[in-house]
Amino acid sequence: MFVEMNGIIIKSTGSWYIVKSDDGNLFKCRLIGRFRNDNFKSTNPIVVGDNVKIQKRNDNFVITELYERKNAIIRKSVNLSKQTHVIAANIDQAILMITLDSPVTTTNFIDRYLVSANAFGVDVVLMFNKLDLHNEKSKNKHEMLVSVYSEIGYKCISTSVTQGDLFQIKNIMKSKINLISGHSGVGKSTLINSLQEGLNIATNDISDRNNQGQHTTTFSELYELNFGASLIDTPGIRGFGLVEIKKNEIANYFPEFFNLKGNCKFNNCIHLNEPSCEIKRAVKGGQIAKSRYSSYLSMLDEDEENFRTIGY
Repeated sequence: MFVEMNGIIIKSTGSWYIVKSDDGNLFKCRLIGRFRNDNFKSTNPIVVGDNVKIQKRNDNFVITELYERKNAIIRKSVNLSKQTHVIAANIDQAILMITLDSPVTTTNFIDRYLVSANAFGVDVVLMFNKLDLHNEKSKNKHEMLVSVYSEIGYKCISTSVTQGDLFQIKNIMKSKINLISGHSGVGKSTLINSLQEGLNIATNDISDRNNQGQHTTTFSELYELNFGASLIDTPGIRGFGLVEIKKNEIANYFPEFFNLKGNCKFNNCIHLNEPSCEIKRAVKGGQIAKSRYSSYLSMLDEDEENFRTIGY
């Protein structure tokens, strides 16, 4: 008997995929070979959030078709610089978890994530976690970053997940498919465990040696939460290299640049060394944050190796 149905990928292990069919049943599936050939530019042609068609062949289920994505979060592959790595697809919003200590999330990393999300049509909420660990210096930096990103249109949440302050984040997540992203150790697994009892996702302490998180989530998985939200948990991200964005397009994905760059003297200005550049004038005058312009310059100057470091 021929069996065929549609569903959504809810877990990916790299070799097996769990698909939830439209009628709510779960199926363990493999990819047919052509996906690896047709999508050679991506290390993972099928990801959590993808809508797919599956068929039963003999006693096994296989994924036979990938439906068009409405969006995705995509970065350069860490191990294979000529290929891309898709983090998740078809999401309503991404929540980027940020910590200023234990571990440090740099503005360069934040801005690269925001540029990629903007380019591929994903809304982002910035969630500053571990406020209970802030000293005076961290408090000042936190206030500065919230001001910078709020002024250019990003929603910012400030919390300490371990203190149980979850009301605001639950309201933001309701009725949406949410991707939780960030470095290892920022509190993603702790957040998910706090949002719903019984998930029991493993957590780890920060490494004393390098003040960085240790991977506890090894596979991507979608969870349906009991307050009307869905959440995609993914392994921690170390570096974030941009893909499919030309250098003369990067400024388009900086909201505060977009409204000013039309006043530059040259239409093809990339805001680097050109005279009468409105962006550089705005940076000098304080209308654009120096950290944002520094991130922009790093993206213009990206090579095949530097995006892999923790600062990117």
